[in-house]
Amino acid sequence: MISVIAAIDEKRGLGKGNDLLFKIPSDMKRLKELTTGHPLVMGRKTFESLGRKLPNRLHIVITRDAKSLKDLSFQPDVIVGSLEEALRQAQGENKEIFIFGGGQVFTEAVEKGLVDRLYLTVVQGDYGADTFFPDYSMFTKVVKEEEHEEGDYHYTFFILEK
Repeated sequence: MISVIAAIDEKRGLGKGNDLLFKIPSDMKRLKELTTGHPLVMGRKTFESLGRKLPNRLHIVITRDAKSLKDLSFQPDVIVGSLEEALRQAQGENKEIFIFGGGQVFTEAVEKGLVDRLYLTVVQGDYGADTFFPDYSMFTKVVKEEEHEEGDYHYTFFILEK
C-alpha cells in the first residue's frame, strides 16, 4: 500500500519558506506512530529540512542533485532519481510505504494515481502557504475522522481512500 502523510490548512497549504506551517505535538506523535518501521519517500529539500534521520525508518530521497546531499551530517539510506524508482526500492520492504513530501512529490504521486490512502491533518484556517497539497477530491471514502483542539489549533485527523 502506498500512502501519503501530510498536515495542511483549509486551503491545502502545506508549507512556507521551505518549512512546515505548523508543528502540533499530537500530530507529530501520530506521524511517529504511523511511520515508524516503514519506508519514507521524500524529495531532497524535505530530507534536508528534517535536520536528522528519523529513527527506525528507511529514508528514500528523490533528487536530480545527489552531490548536494554529501555536505549533510546525516545521509539518506537510498538516493534515487525518480518517484517510480523510489517506490520500486521501497516495495522490497513489503510494508506500507509513506510518501513524506514535499509539495512536488505529493503532487506527482497523487496526479499519477499512485496513492492508495491519505493520512491528512487538516488545520482550520489559512496560514499563508507558498506550497500546496494537490487536489485530493478523488479520495472520497472516509476511513476515519477525528476532530481535535490543541493550543490555538483546531484540526481534524483524516484517513481517506479512493
